[in-house]
Amino acid sequence: MADDDKYPESSGRRRFVKGVVGSAALAGVGTSTSAMLNTTTNPSGAGGGITQYFGMENTEGPAPRAMPQIPIRIDAEGFLQGLWPEVQEVTEGGITFKVARTTLPAPGGEITYSNEWFQYCGVQTYEGLDPEADQDQYLRYANNPPYQWQQDEVSAGDRVHIDDFEDYESWGNDIGRSGLGKPAFATWRSEGTEDTMPVQIIRSTRVEQAAQDDEWLQASTREGFIGILDKCTHFCCVPGFKSFGDSGKFNAEDKIYCQCHQSVYDPFSIVQRSFVALPRPGD
Repeated sequence: MADDDKYPESSGRRRFVKGVVGSAALAGVGTSTSAMLNTTTNPSGAGGGITQYFGMENTEGPAPRAMPQIPIRIDAEGFLQGLWPEVQEVTEGGITFKVARTTLPAPGGEITYSNEWFQYCGVQTYEGLDPEADQDQYLRYANNPPYQWQQDEVSAGDRVHIDDFEDYESWGNDIGRSGLGKPAFATWRSEGTEDTMPVQIIRSTRVEQAAQDDEWLQASTREGFIGILDKCTHFCCVPGFKSFGDSGKFNAEDKIYCQCHQSVYDPFSIVQRSFVALPRPGD
C-alpha cells in the first residue's frame, strides 16, 4: 500500500452524508483470500450477502468502509439499549433460516436494518449475533475504558444511563476540542458469552441538531446518543473517540481514531454504504 494511503492528510469533512455507494470494497469483509471471499457470495449459514447499512464514515487511512451504526433506544428509566430487529424466518437460495430484520425510515424511503449489518470481522460467529440469543438489549459499560470519567464514576457491567452524560455539552479530556460530545466504551448482547461486541457511544449536540431533519438519525439516535459496533473495518481493531493521545499526529483528535493502522472515522458524518456480509455459521 502506498504511503499516502496509510497516512493521508485530514480532509476536514464534518457533515452528515446521505449518498449511497455501490457494493464495492469486498475486501472490507475482514477476509483477504479469494476462497474466503467466495463463501460470502454463496452463503451457507444465516444471512450474509450484499448488505446496505448506515455507518460512521471512514475519512483517512486504510479502512475500506464505514463502521456500522447500532440504533439507540432509551427505556422509561433512562437506560440505553441497542435496537435488536424483529426475528423472522426467511428462505434464500433454498435455505431456510432465522434472521433479525426490520424496516426503518431513511432519506428517500426506508432501509432494512438487520443483524447482517454486523456480520464481519468474525462477529458473525458471536453468540450474541444469533437472532434468538438469550440476551437483553441493554448497553453495559466495558472493562478498561480509556476515559477517566468512566473509570471513576461507573463500573464495568453497569447498564449505561442517560444521567451519566449530563455534562456532554462541555465534556473534554485534553484530547482535541472540548464540547464536541461525551464518549463511553460499552458492550452489547455479550452477557455470559466468550465474545464481546464492543460499542462506542457518543452523546453530542451535533447529533441532536442533525437528527432534526434527517429521517435515519431520527430513527437511530436518541437524546443526542449515537452508537456503532466498534470494530475497525480494516483489521478489526477497536478504535476510539478521544481515546488516544497520539491521534493529533493524524488530525484525528476530534474523530474516531484507530491506533493500529491510523484509520480515521468521522462520528458526525453518517453515510449509507454496502458491503458483502458473511453468513452466520449454522449450528
